[in-house]
Amino acid sequence: MKRSELTEFELEEEGFKLRLSRKNGDVIPQIVHAAPMAATTPPFPVATAEAPAPEKPAEEKGISVIKSPMVGTFYRAPSPESAVFADVGTKVSADSVVCIIEAMKVMNEIQSELSGTITEVLVENGEAVEYGQPLFKVKTA
Repeated sequence: MKRSELTEFELEEEGFKLRLSRKNGDVIPQIVHAAPMAATTPPFPVATAEAPAPEKPAEEKGISVIKSPMVGTFYRAPSPESAVFADVGTKVSADSVVCIIEAMKVMNEIQSELSGTITEVLVENGEAVEYGQPLFKVKTA
């Protein structure tokens, strides 16, 4: 405290308060335990046992799922005026681009990595997606 010429320092965290004060060159530490905080509603939703689990696509024989390789925003077409990359009934190969995921202002083309026919699109255009989230169902040969 002498080097920085501080005369007082106070730190307060959950249930703990530390105050250092320098008077006449002497440092006098004071530790005060704050009263426990009253229970309040947390600022974010808390999952409860009754909350339904997110729906997972049912595993079907001969059906594979194309999953998101990253977190971002899902787009079905390269621009609003363009046709979609893949729709129900579209035949895809392993290197077919099926959508774009925007992450940090970068447009990432997502390839099918499967060969087959798209049977279902599981995400809406412009929707936020998470890593590993199912995007399309593909009927493999």
